[in-house]
Amino acid sequence: MLEIKDLNVFYGAIHAIKGISLSVGDGELVSLIGANGAGKTTTLHAISGLIPVASGSISLAGEDLRKVAPNKIISMGLAHVPEGRHVFARMTVEENLRMGAYVIRDQKLIAKNLDMVYAHFPRLKERRRQMAGTLSGGEQQMLATGRALMTDPKILLMDEPSMGLSPLLVKEIFSIIENLHKTGITILLVEQNAKMALAVADRAYVLETGQISMSGKAKDLAEDDRVRKAYLGA
Repeated sequence: MLEIKDLNVFYGAIHAIKGISLSVGDGELVSLIGANGAGKTTTLHAISGLIPVASGSISLAGEDLRKVAPNKIISMGLAHVPEGRHVFARMTVEENLRMGAYVIRDQKLIAKNLDMVYAHFPRLKERRRQMAGTLSGGEQQMLATGRALMTDPKILLMDEPSMGLSPLLVKEIFSIIENLHKTGITILLVEQNAKMALAVADRAYVLETGQISMSGKAKDLAEDDRVRKAYLGA
């Protein structure tokens, strides 16, 4: 589904991403974990075409994303749930969701996707006429995820979905991520909460200062002493 090879990204003179390679198979949930500043968000931004790539390849279903304009990537089936949610605060919940479907012209498909999002997130249906800026942090995360799902994506990039949420809401958000995975949605999850990320993932990569230091089955990494000491507080 998604394959990255020898990716390099610079911020001026700073070598932020140093030749990383990773893949996400069709239907997989893959987590990318690491400390703050490791380069996780930069990796997602590079995949989405939001920042320039110095070298390396990024392909989606065999197509080279580096040759595609950022505004066209979403039409290829890649949806990005950004860090910090970034909902349209002065628009209603349903208006936000419909904005996610701006690349779709088929009104029947939009209606179908809207029903699908409301099935995943009943709370959004209850609040569909409410201004998005008045939602709680957890509800805004649901809205940002639902907006991405409105594009009917092949793969969902999720950036720090637990950021700023209470422990109770974190559990709820990860339960939703698990449910999305069970429906067959392919997910690349960037998350600083390594314990939760490894608990829901099929496979995982550990990113340290712009380099992949470890990778493997999520269960194996969760039991690895190096990961436990560095990221799981054990």
